Amino acid sequence: MVKIIYVEHGGTKHEIEVEPGLTVMEGARDNNIPGIEADCGGACACSTCHAYIDEAWVDRLPKIDEMEEDMLDFAWQPNPRTSRLTCQVKVSEDMDGLIVQLPEKQI
Repeated sequence: MVKIIYVEHGGTKHEIEVEPGLTVMEGARDNNIPGIEADCGGACACSTCHAYIDEAWVDRLPKIDEMEEDMLDFAWQPNPRTSRLTCQVKVSEDMDGLIVQLPEKQI
């Protein structure tokens, strides 16, 4: 299991264990983390699983693809460097300790 730290907009932290192979969004959904809505269920067809990846982790994650980048245009206040759709970030063993900041709201 991989520890992921989800930080709500107000600062509340949730440290949970996520099985490798799941997505960061699935980890949040399966553990009832507030702030990740995931309306499309992980199909990269909305932006309601948008989050900001902690700066220390940005370059350690797989690169963003064109489809995800296009969908981020619809997210609430996306950051060109740290914003990701959590449905597109697959958890791997080397992500232990990943910090994910949740936005003020989802659109």
